[in-house]
Amino acid sequence: MALSERILLGPGPSNPYPEATAGLAAPLLGHLDPEFIKLLDRTCDRLRATWGTTNPVTLPLSGTGSIGMEAAFANTVRPGDAVVVAVNGVFGVRMCEVASRYGAEVIRVDHTWGEPVDIERVLAAHPGPVIVAAVHAETSTGVQSDIAALGAALRARSPETLLLADCVTSLAGIPVAIDEWGVDIAYSGTQKCLGVAPGLAPFTFSERAWERRVEVPPVWYLDLGLLGAYVHGTPGSGGRVYHHTAPTAMIASLDAALERIQNEGLDAITERHRTAGTRLQEGLQEMGLELFAKEGHRLPQLTSVRVPENVDSAKVRERLLNEYDIEIGAGVGDLASSIWRIGLMGHNARLDRAELVLAALRRVLER
Repeated sequence: MALSERILLGPGPSNPYPEATAGLAAPLLGHLDPEFIKLLDRTCDRLRATWGTTNPVTLPLSGTGSIGMEAAFANTVRPGDAVVVAVNGVFGVRMCEVASRYGAEVIRVDHTWGEPVDIERVLAAHPGPVIVAAVHAETSTGVQSDIAALGAALRARSPETLLLADCVTSLAGIPVAIDEWGVDIAYSGTQKCLGVAPGLAPFTFSERAWERRVEVPPVWYLDLGLLGAYVHGTPGSGGRVYHHTAPTAMIASLDAALERIQNEGLDAITERHRTAGTRLQEGLQEMGLELFAKEGHRLPQLTSVRVPENVDSAKVRERLLNEYDIEIGAGVGDLASSIWRIGLMGHNARLDRAELVLAALRRVLER
């Protein structure tokens, strides 16, 4: 049975860059093949450039963005550790859940969904936690928080505390500068602005975090020490130590997408996302629709818009899918039927995609 070709304008996955698709179709290599090891090394270098970091422990984890979250806490949290988590959407809630499963004393700082993280409230929640964690681009609401300002304030007030940032929806869409911002641990996902199919979690871990890591974490698969022996090798070992069968085709696809991103330039990509997102948001407001995320903190790559009264959210999304092959997302949790989430990420961060979804949505709402 032939699959439909969808225009994926939801919160992810997004349509991949053509280069990523070509990379996925390249001849398959084994995970210990010398040619693949060179490709893996190059991918890690390109990830460092995209993250804005020199962290040696920078690699694509085998799994979606959520496995990056899991690895972040598994390798840093010991039972009883104080972990402050800023919660302004679903993925802040999820960080609380994951940290608690590793025995953390979670101090949850709740915010109104759709609003950015309040730095002063987060820092006032505990005088010296092991970790402060926040979401850079909250996928559930389309709001951006200022991780640069959080990092600067944290260094001034509690310099020993590690800063953890969820960058699943921000990396390669809006500026991310891990070293400059003082972020110690960060993770992303390939299926958003990186323009690759779901399946990998780009991850970076500072040397400061490495010095304090849990040497034998409770999850074998996510042990960064074991993963490092494969991805980077160990001194005097003469090669890479097998850990698991890496998804070589996915890494080849990521490498190809990162080369495409490198060639276009991160500044140009940021501007492309900004231009497309601005046009979409202006067009939605011209239609009389109300945007959900707080003005001044709206993500260009993921727009949240309120569903008009007396409009069936699910029916509109169903008609967009069936009549136009366009996927947009519903809200989540309490927002499931009250907002739509429209993504213009990676290859879809283009004016033609913005105009297409605006025209289709206008037609559906007029009927």
